[in-house]
Amino acid sequence: MRRTTIRLLVILAAISIIGIVVTQTYWFKQAFNTETERFDREVNTALYHVAQSFFKLTDAEPANNPIKQLSTNYYVVMINNEIDAGLLEHLLRSEFEKRNISADFEYGIYDCTSDKMVYGSYVSMTPDRPVSSTTMLPKWKNQNYYFGVQFPNKASFITDRMGIWIFSSTVLFTVVIFFAYALFVILKQKRLSEIQKDFVNNMTHEFKTPIATIALSTDVLKDPSIVEQPERLRNYAMIIENENLRLKHQVERVLQMANLNKHEISLKSELVNVHHIIEDTQKSMMLGLGEKGGDIICQLEAENAEIMGDRLHLTNVVFNLIDNAIKYCATNPTVMISTHNENGRVFIEVKDNGIGISKQHQTKIFDQFFRVPTGNIHDVKGFGLGLNYVKIVTRAHKGTIEVCSEPDRGSTFEISFLNVK
Repeated sequence: MRRTTIRLLVILAAISIIGIVVTQTYWFKQAFNTETERFDREVNTALYHVAQSFFKLTDAEPANNPIKQLSTNYYVVMINNEIDAGLLEHLLRSEFEKRNISADFEYGIYDCTSDKMVYGSYVSMTPDRPVSSTTMLPKWKNQNYYFGVQFPNKASFITDRMGIWIFSSTVLFTVVIFFAYALFVILKQKRLSEIQKDFVNNMTHEFKTPIATIALSTDVLKDPSIVEQPERLRNYAMIIENENLRLKHQVERVLQMANLNKHEISLKSELVNVHHIIEDTQKSMMLGLGEKGGDIICQLEAENAEIMGDRLHLTNVVFNLIDNAIKYCATNPTVMISTHNENGRVFIEVKDNGIGISKQHQTKIFDQFFRVPTGNIHDVKGFGLGLNYVKIVTRAHKGTIEVCSEPDRGSTFEISFLNVK
């Protein structure tokens, strides 16, 4: 599938998810507002009947509009006479039960004689529900007799009435989450597929050269006259041996990374001097480096260079860092290796004058199979396994690794390990 097609599908999927979420949120809010209006109507009707009952019992003159809603959950009812708290609670409970209003409420009575709000009580409409703590109801700027009713749990009561909406929203959001996760997995698999394709291409390229060289050498050795030229025979035999060894190393490298992915890395810990490892690796690589006119400079200043670790794996770590410094260089490569001690650790710094690494690639260089684009350099070989191996081995030794690089200004890799005290 083309990259543009994938991008279009992702955009359309994102728009669809956002549209579904926005639509559901809008309708949920509309449903909540409808339930709130319904609740207010029911409460106003119930309070109106309570007021009418008081007017009939006390022969008080009914007010034109006795009910006022002062806030979202606070209502006051004007009564032109003294109010009996016991009768008020009975009437409120009866009227609310008739209209299936099971929300807990608290009521208070304003006393004109004392000019203060006399707190009534907190009424729980659900027997099993514990009574919550309450506070004095606010006083209303009115000198008439009135009582106030407040619903402290109004929002939760309305939400409980919207059971089907909550269920459908939960199901919808669950589907959206799984859809988004599936989309993430698809994109991840697409990326892994591209990485796998690049790896196969790189591996094919790496294997084709030695295989072609071996095939060419065997064709020469088929010539019967080669027996009369022992020096030439020996040279071609050496070529076959070297190319065979090269293939063996490549296969072992791939198998080694496969074992590391299965967490089968086995460290043979021993006392290791990192200076000796650096010096030995420098000597072995200087032979091939001379052809490129490059150099490896060592400034080993660490006073304590001994650590506990696996000599073979640590040697491979240093080898990979130097090898990358050489491969990713457009001019004569110069590699600077330095060491120092700090806070009980030995730091190894490998600095080069190569093509550098951009910020966007620095977070990926330690990923398996990832290879930094080399621009005009097309002869860089490898599987994209080296730095991933370096990271795994460094962490297995409880070490750290950091990179500092800028395009066209080289790269600096710094690893550190705990010293042996």
